Amino acid sequence: MLEACRLECVRGHRRLFSDLSFSMRPGDCFELRGPNGSGKTSLLRMLCGLVPPASGAILWHGESIRARREAYLSSVTYVGHRPAVKDELTTLENLRMSSALSGWALSRDEAREVLGRMSLVDQADLYARHLSEGQRRRLALARLMTSRSELWLLDEILTSLDGAAAHAITASIDEHVSRGGMALVSTHQDMTLAARTSQRIELAA
Repeated sequence: MLEACRLECVRGHRRLFSDLSFSMRPGDCFELRGPNGSGKTSLLRMLCGLVPPASGAILWHGESIRARREAYLSSVTYVGHRPAVKDELTTLENLRMSSALSGWALSRDEAREVLGRMSLVDQADLYARHLSEGQRRRLALARLMTSRSELWLLDEILTSLDGAAAHAITASIDEHVSRGGMALVSTHQDMTLAARTSQRIELAA
């Protein structure tokens, strides 16, 4: 279980949010909403341990994520704004390497099947430096389809995706939570999910 306890976020001299508390249990999917600059990305970065809150605590199974840092990070998949792909590797190699680094070996055939779901199979042997920005984004998101992490933290993942890719990602989120995973998704778009428990966190301007 993930618990956020009275979190406060300060950027420069501006307080983006304070006294923010919520908890997520297996099978939960939360949508994170709010205008630009309200602190959505900052909250996700807090939750994945990249930046500390100004005050408050983040607990994973009842313990601080700082105290359980290694175990916690191995349980999290974070997809931010940047694709984080290696230009010197092919599309296929990028996907297999990211999966291997997460502890899950992926065969070439399995990787090609995942790339096909993201309309990238024709680019499988293309070096990532030759991909368009949209293709790089889809490659980054393809990692979700191979992830077995308990907690997914996803930042505006549906932006600039075509209908087929958006449907594939939404289906992956549904499948993840149906297996008992948790997902917190920052989005400006309405998501149609079959998740057992779907809630919304609203951050004010």
